[in-house]
Amino acid sequence: MLSMFQGLGQWAPLGLPAFLFVITVVIFFHELGHFLVARACGVKVETFSIGFGSKIFGWTDRHGTHWKVSWIPLGGYVKFLGDMDAASKPDRAKLDELPAEERKQIFAFKPLYQRALVVAAGPVANFLLAILIFAATFMISGRDLVAPVVDHVQAGSAAAAAGLQKGDVIRSINGEKITSFSDMQRIVSVSAGQDLTVIFVRNGQQHAVHATPKMTVLTDRFGGTEKLGALGIANYLGKGEITHVTYNPITALAAAWDQTWDIVGTTFSYLWQMVAGYQSADQLSGPIGIAKISGQVAQIGFMALINLAALISVSIGLVNLFPIPILDGGHLLYYACETVLGRPLGERAQDVGFRLGLAVVLGLMLLATWNDLSRLNLF
Repeated sequence: MLSMFQGLGQWAPLGLPAFLFVITVVIFFHELGHFLVARACGVKVETFSIGFGSKIFGWTDRHGTHWKVSWIPLGGYVKFLGDMDAASKPDRAKLDELPAEERKQIFAFKPLYQRALVVAAGPVANFLLAILIFAATFMISGRDLVAPVVDHVQAGSAAAAAGLQKGDVIRSINGEKITSFSDMQRIVSVSAGQDLTVIFVRNGQQHAVHATPKMTVLTDRFGGTEKLGALGIANYLGKGEITHVTYNPITALAAAWDQTWDIVGTTFSYLWQMVAGYQSADQLSGPIGIAKISGQVAQIGFMALINLAALISVSIGLVNLFPIPILDGGHLLYYACETVLGRPLGERAQDVGFRLGLAVVLGLMLLATWNDLSRLNLF
């Protein structure tokens, strides 16, 4: 039993409240996106829930929507008039009984484009939340950008094999412009085993080499480990190579857009590498892992925790767009089929899809939870 608590570490006291804060903010804005667009399209919203299971507290607004917070903080939902459950499956029997006036407020009877807008609004709200958080952070604190200058090359590393040397300035990797050391880390970290074309400047002359990052186990400041691609290059931040950049509202939004897009690109790169066999699925994290990271980040400060919320918001928005029935992307997939066929998919086909989608989502959650427990050395 003692080893279990040792595995939880110092983050545990902050982990739960920090996790609840982060996940509640992200879920609230996701569901708020669905809610606002549904209202704009004339859909009656019966329930707006943060969490699942039994209600902790709630209230009903003047439009008849019941707002509530429930005990299981692993998601949320908006339930429309005529829905059978939180997954927005229409209750066909109930729909047939409703009077004509109420049928105008039912999501399932709205035009296809309006249904698609309502469904897409959740992920879009997550992306907008991340952009606003990043933009606010950039305007308040600015950013320290570290020049992509090589200070040290590890012996036997991919960088050494490629011939990179101290003083080289990295300009691009696989055609992507490099303006800071973090740009290089972002690309390399998800490119283990892949051949990269590195353009650099040495003594005023531009050169090109090929380098293949090696999978490396790195330890963070909290003692946690992560498997990432690495070239074996270090920058010791000497020689005045740090530039502090300040932002106005316009440049902050532009930088925030780039930051959000970089997260999306990095996520897709990881998923592609996992499918291709370059990355292992053991890097996936679930609620326990997010709680651990939240507790660790909370020790740094509130602004760091807000930025974590932005990162998770992008991830939640992206995952929800995957074409898996039960997720928002699955609904959009059904609407795409409806567009092609000229009619909705049959009730039986949709039901089978939802069951398969639920199985996939539960399977991924179990895998992520297993990974989290393994990292904590709880068994």
